[in-house]
Amino acid sequence: MCGHTATMGKTATQQANKNAITLKGSAEIVAEFFNFGINSILYQRGIYPADSFRPTQKYDLTLWVSQDNEVNSYLSNIMEQIKVWLEARVVQRLVLVISNVDTSEVLERWEFIVANEKSPSGDGAEVAGTKDLKTIRKEVQNVIRQITASVTFLPLLDCPCSFNLLIHTSRDAEVPEKWDDSPPGFIANSEQVKLRSFSTSVHKVDTVVSYKCDL
Repeated sequence: MCGHTATMGKTATQQANKNAITLKGSAEIVAEFFNFGINSILYQRGIYPADSFRPTQKYDLTLWVSQDNEVNSYLSNIMEQIKVWLEARVVQRLVLVISNVDTSEVLERWEFIVANEKSPSGDGAEVAGTKDLKTIRKEVQNVIRQITASVTFLPLLDCPCSFNLLIHTSRDAEVPEKWDDSPPGFIANSEQVKLRSFSTSVHKVDTVVSYKCDL
């Protein structure tokens, strides 16, 4: 009987470990959301022609991703670095700034605010969460749905626009040499809408969009 109990305990522990969201796994989930979220914004807000995007299935949704090599290379470099910083627990927020090409005026500012939900235990154990992956994907799906629906309340962007990505980190983050400081891209006389958040139980991400309300 004792042996049977010990075996059951081991199996339960193995199952818990199998379901654990590691720090690295959480960083990958968050970076993947950033990539699809940014692509969705670029498509929905018409920053590039619609025919430069292709449909793909993700989070049980049809999402549109850029086919532009320059855009994809830029996003890939950003996502690789942000994964490193997410694992180092130094990311505070990712900001997508949309500006008027002709005047450089900032028209929209999408903020993805990152909070660390799990702290190291102090005994050398790896940071890990236990949230169910299905639940995480459902929460991400809800945020993406809101991004898609944002066209119903955001002002029409009727001018050529460009975008830039800013990453806010803690002061102790190691910044690659080729990266430069950029202005924050704040909007004067702006309205702000908070979208839903999602959590991996290791990282939490809140989404807020600010927009110029006197276009």
